[in-house]
Amino acid sequence: MPSHIQRALLRCKTPRDVRKVKLRETETAADARDTTAEMGVQGLASFVETHGRISRDIQFRESRLVVDGSNLVHLLYVSSGLDQNRGGEYAAFEELTETFIRALRTCSIVPYVVLDGGSDHSDKKLETVTKRAKDRIRRAHQAAVTGIQEGILPLLAWHVFRQTLARLEVPVAQCFMEADQEIAALANEWNCPVLSNDSDFYIFDLPAGFLTISQFRWRDVCRTGSKNHIPCKRYYASGFCAFLGIEQRLLPTFAALAGNDYMKLRNINWTQFVPPGEEAPKRLGGLLHWIQNFQQREEAVEAALDLMGPLSRKGRTKVRQQLLQGEEEYRLPPSSLKTFFLHGVAPPFPAQGLVPDWTLLPLTQARLNGNILDVLQLQRMNLSPAVEHKDQPSFNQTSRPLRQVMYGLLLGGGMSLQVQERDRDGLQVDFVPVRPCFTRITRRLRLSSLNEVDVSQRLQVLLEVLGVKEDSLSLLPPQLKLPLAVTCYWLRTAQPPPDPDLLAALLLGMSSGDLPRPRPENLHDNQELDVGVAHAINQWQGCLRDSMYLNQLLGFPLPEPDIARLYQGALVHQQVHQPVHQQVHQPVHQPVHQPVHQQTHKSPPVASEKQQRPRQGPEDLTPDDQVEERVQEELQLEEQLEDQLTVRTRYRTKERSNRSKKPQLAQKKEHQGRGLI
Repeated sequence: MPSHIQRALLRCKTPRDVRKVKLRETETAADARDTTAEMGVQGLASFVETHGRISRDIQFRESRLVVDGSNLVHLLYVSSGLDQNRGGEYAAFEELTETFIRALRTCSIVPYVVLDGGSDHSDKKLETVTKRAKDRIRRAHQAAVTGIQEGILPLLAWHVFRQTLARLEVPVAQCFMEADQEIAALANEWNCPVLSNDSDFYIFDLPAGFLTISQFRWRDVCRTGSKNHIPCKRYYASGFCAFLGIEQRLLPTFAALAGNDYMKLRNINWTQFVPPGEEAPKRLGGLLHWIQNFQQREEAVEAALDLMGPLSRKGRTKVRQQLLQGEEEYRLPPSSLKTFFLHGVAPPFPAQGLVPDWTLLPLTQARLNGNILDVLQLQRMNLSPAVEHKDQPSFNQTSRPLRQVMYGLLLGGGMSLQVQERDRDGLQVDFVPVRPCFTRITRRLRLSSLNEVDVSQRLQVLLEVLGVKEDSLSLLPPQLKLPLAVTCYWLRTAQPPPDPDLLAALLLGMSSGDLPRPRPENLHDNQELDVGVAHAINQWQGCLRDSMYLNQLLGFPLPEPDIARLYQGALVHQQVHQPVHQQVHQPVHQPVHQPVHQQTHKSPPVASEKQQRPRQGPEDLTPDDQVEERVQEELQLEEQLEDQLTVRTRYRTKERSNRSKKPQLAQKKEHQGRGLI
C-alpha cells in the first residue's frame, strides 16, 4: 500500500472514512492520469486501455525518446505517493526524477524532454483552460478540508524537475506555446516514439508510435542477454484504425467531433449509433461506429453538420471552420526544435516585434519561464492554485508586488496597461486587473536591452523589490542569498504575520544543507493538516517562485537556489508542531532578524486591490493627481512595512492553532494587511 494511503488511513475516524480512503487507493493511478490526460480527446485514453489489443507489448531500448515533460512532471509526482498537501517533498521528488532518468540510460534510451511554454495567443482554448483551473481550485480546497491528496502539484515541483534535468545534463527544450505539435514533429523526423499520457498523441500519425507513461514500466527494468529494456506498450494510429475499421485520414476529424481542447460539439448524441450489447464507452463508441461509414473528410463533416439540426448558412460555415481548426492541431509541421537540440540554436519566434531576440535562447533552454510570453502577448498571467481553504484569500496576493515589477520590466510605461491575473476567489476563478509598477531603477530600463544592463544594476532591482540591502546578505552562501532575501520580504508582507516557530523551521531547513533528512515515512505527519501553516507556507513559496521568475528575467544577478535542498514540506510541518530546539546557523539567522532601518530599501509603489480595478467616467484622476496619489501610497506603504516587521516575532503560537481550526479567522486577519496588495 502506498505510504500516502497508509498515512491517510491513520487519520480516519470512522469505517466510512476508511472505505473512502481505500477507494482513493484504487483510484491513485487514475488520479495521476486525470490531472493531465484530460487534455486532448476526452475519454480516448480509457477507450484504448479498455481495448488492450490495440497496443502491442514491446521491450523498449536503444532509442531516442521524445518526452512530454509537462505531462511527465505531473504523473511522476502525483503517482509516486509523495505528499502534496504540505508544500512538497522536493528532495524525494529530485531522487525520483533521477531514478527515472537512470532507468532510461540503463537501457540506452536517450530522452529529449520538451516543455510547454506560453498559452495559445488565439485564446481558442481559453474556455477549456479556465474550466480546468476551476476544477483544480475545487480539488485544492477539498485536499485542505479532508487531508486526502487530490492531485495538486506543489508550487515548486516544476523548478525541481527542471533543475534536476539540468544537473543530469538531460536535453530540455521549452516551446513558445503548447508543446504537442512540436513533440510529434520532432518524433516524426527522428523516427522515435513519444512518451506522454496526453490522448492527443493517439491521433498523430507517429512512425515509431506512442508510449503511454501509465503503461511504461520504468521501475521494472529487465535484462535479456547483455541488454536491458523497459517493458511497455506501443500504440500506432494505423493499428487503432485497422482494429476499428476506419480510415486513418479521418482520425483528426474524429478527434474534433469527439471534442478535443479546441472543439466542443454539444448538440450531437453519439450514443444513438452504439450497436446493441456494446460495452465500450457509449459516446466514443457511437462516434467510432458512425465514422466507419465515411471515406472522405468532407462527407463526414457535412453529415455531422446535418446531425446538429437546423443551422443557418452562416452557422454551418462557422462550425465547419471550427472543425477545420480542431483538425489542424494534428498536422505535423517541420520540427523547430531539431536544430536547437543538435546545434543549440533557438527557433525564430512566430510573431514579430513583441518578444526581444535576446530572450529566445533562454526561453528555449527553459532558463526563462514561458509565462512571460503570456504577459507580452496576452497581458495575462495564469497563477497556479495550492492546497488551501476556500475561505482564505489566495496566497498569490502576497507576492503580487513582485509580479507587478516584473510586468513593468516586460511591458514598460503607460498608465493604461494592465495584466489580467487568473487567480482564485473562494472556489471561483477570478481575473484580476493588475497594474505594472516600477522601482527607482526599473523606470530607466527597457526590455529590448535588459540583457545589456550592468549586473550590479540588475541586482539592485531585485534587492530593491525584496527590500533587502546587499550588505545584509554578504555572509551567506550564494545559494541562500535569494531564499533569505525572499524570507525577509515574506516576513514584512505576509498576512497574518508568520509564526516564529514556522520561521525557525524554515531557517533550520535552509541551514541544513546536504545533511541527511528524515524520509516522509519516518515523520509523524498523521495529524490533521494545519491550514494556517499551509497557507503561510504557500505564501512563502509563492514569493520564492515569483522572485525566481524575476531573477531569471534579470539574467540571474543572484544564483538560483537548489529547491530540493531548501524545503521539505512534511519535515517543516513536523518541526512547527513539535519544535526541534536546534541552533540555526548564524549567517542564516542574522539577515532575517536585522532591524528594519538597516535592512529594507524603500519598497516600490504598489497599488491596492481596490486601485487595481480600472477607473471609468469623470472620476478619472488627472496626471497631477496620479503623481500625488503615488507619493502618498509610497509613504503609507513605508510606514506599514516598518510597523509590521517590528511586531513579527511577537506573534503567538496560540493564534496559529486557532487559524488551523478556524480558517474564517485567518481570512479576517489577512484582510487587515490587504493595503499592501
